[in-house]
Amino acid sequence: MAVELYNKGNHVCVAFRDLVSGGAVQANQFLIFDDDHAALIDPGGDLTYTPLFMEISNYMNVKALDYVVASHQDPDIVASLNKWLVGTNCKVVVPALWERFIPHYTRPGKLSGRVVAIPDEGMNLELGSIALKAVPAHFLHAEGNFQFYDPKSRILFSGDMGANLCPPEELDVMATRLDDVLPYMDAFHKRYMNSNQVCRFWAQMASGMAIDMIVPQHGRAMSGRAVKEFISWISELQCGVDLMTQANYRLP
Repeated sequence: MAVELYNKGNHVCVAFRDLVSGGAVQANQFLIFDDDHAALIDPGGDLTYTPLFMEISNYMNVKALDYVVASHQDPDIVASLNKWLVGTNCKVVVPALWERFIPHYTRPGKLSGRVVAIPDEGMNLELGSIALKAVPAHFLHAEGNFQFYDPKSRILFSGDMGANLCPPEELDVMATRLDDVLPYMDAFHKRYMNSNQVCRFWAQMASGMAIDMIVPQHGRAMSGRAVKEFISWISELQCGVDLMTQANYRLP
């Protein structure tokens, strides 16, 4: 089922949260639609392609998608890429670091003339009346990783940052306090975020942004006081290599 995160005038942001079935990890997909232009963020794998295509068709002619955007290279992010290249006229937006890996998801020649590579410093993507911002989030968790900020809705599509593996019945309930989702995100962030140093760099950047909602790729969205609480929490989190000791590097 599609959930509209924002809908004002000609600008709509939609989340698709329940399209993954079987034993795969739950994942969210996102559509930003502005003045008849649209970007699909982190479309997922083969499990999501057909139901996602059908859901998007309720908003637009899917063939006319401007961009399919990938925050990083993981299969739950972009394994369905070849189908989107065949089924639409989209440009594929990927981190430059992963540009040479993405062809493994496609057939030879499919990417010719259709790739937009995001440089390490990020970039603005023209989308209707807005500039969709590709925001650096390196090592959180992928080496080349980006988040996407919509300046009109003031939503930060944060990828794996803020992911919370909550019960399915809670997915559509907005988290307005960090405590609503903290039990479902603590262990994930300690394992998948690289280090406190990069968390602090990210938090410093995010603190200067006008963010009304943080919407991760897994689990519930956060708004209200939960946004500032999350930024504060992640800035102090010991994670990744901070937690490694010699005991983690021994022969089995």
